Amino acid sequence: MRLAVAKSTLESLLINLQPFLEKKDTSQITSHILLIANEKGLTAKATDQEIGLTIDTEHVSVQLEGKATANGKKLLDIVRILKEGDIILESLEDTLHIKQENSRFKLPMFNAQEFPSFPQVDDLPSIELDSMQLIQMFKKVSPAIDTNNPKYELNGALLNIKENEIDIVGTDTRRLAIGKIENSSGTTLSMIIPKKAIIEIQKLFFDQIEIHYDKTNLIITAPGYYFFTRLINGKYPDYERIIPKSVKYSLTLPKSKIIEAIKQITTISQEIKMTFEPNSIVFKSLGDENSEAQTEISVDTGFEEKFVLAVNSRYLLDFLSNIDTENFTMGLNEPNLPFIVQSGNFSTVIMPIII
Repeated sequence: MRLAVAKSTLESLLINLQPFLEKKDTSQITSHILLIANEKGLTAKATDQEIGLTIDTEHVSVQLEGKATANGKKLLDIVRILKEGDIILESLEDTLHIKQENSRFKLPMFNAQEFPSFPQVDDLPSIELDSMQLIQMFKKVSPAIDTNNPKYELNGALLNIKENEIDIVGTDTRRLAIGKIENSSGTTLSMIIPKKAIIEIQKLFFDQIEIHYDKTNLIITAPGYYFFTRLINGKYPDYERIIPKSVKYSLTLPKSKIIEAIKQITTISQEIKMTFEPNSIVFKSLGDENSEAQTEISVDTGFEEKFVLAVNSRYLLDFLSNIDTENFTMGLNEPNLPFIVQSGNFSTVIMPIII
């Protein structure tokens, strides 16, 4: 294999592939990127066996077709320190040579034929939905998805395609984020997508995607990109049981004022106490006896008597940073019961701190 490619093209391609590499064990071929040069251009692949990505580019000059592998991190490190302009990649025996003007580098290769195969979309069923809305909802619920939970199914988002709507759900057991979009396809389906995959999907795709699936994989294709992830095998909790069926108090609150107040308190403590008065909300820090933060905003709450709620501020800020409206609603029952915050088709149920 021998080809010439612009530094900017190769660097961008390698950056996108980094999250898909095996980082801990460099003796594995999955720590390498597979490069395939042919008459169509350059194809680059990376996978850690759980998620994988293929990127195609025509912006190369292929002088000799073939395949090569190279440690993905080291190759990116080399490309980054080179100048703008073309870089020559050439495979000779078991080595990939990287050249530019007077600079020369060599990296060992694995046998390209042993690189893991990717699942294929041939004859797989597809999901027809508004891909832009789906990606936006992934972004909104991802902060609530747990990481390293012994209940493996909680380390992913539930994509629950019902007859008339689609629920995208994430939870870390202290909060439950739910986004809803319409389903006009008539398809019903449920799958759990790992958090790592959710994060990468947000980075890679915007619209014009096609989604295919089987029992073990979700595959997303777009012009120049092919992405797959293994699905999480498990039973997701009955999230609808957690959502309050009714609320005693429903408040409409200004997003910007609430964010400003919360951020002032978090200079001292992430855990905050909110005291709702008829015409104001007092925010106060919890925890540290020697330090204290307090602020107050004027707002018509509708409460006739004082109502005190303690909460982890991060849960509120994660919700507020992902809504587009100026106002949102907060539904409350008792200070020790879960409450719900909502804006349009996105809501989060939050467990309060018991004080």
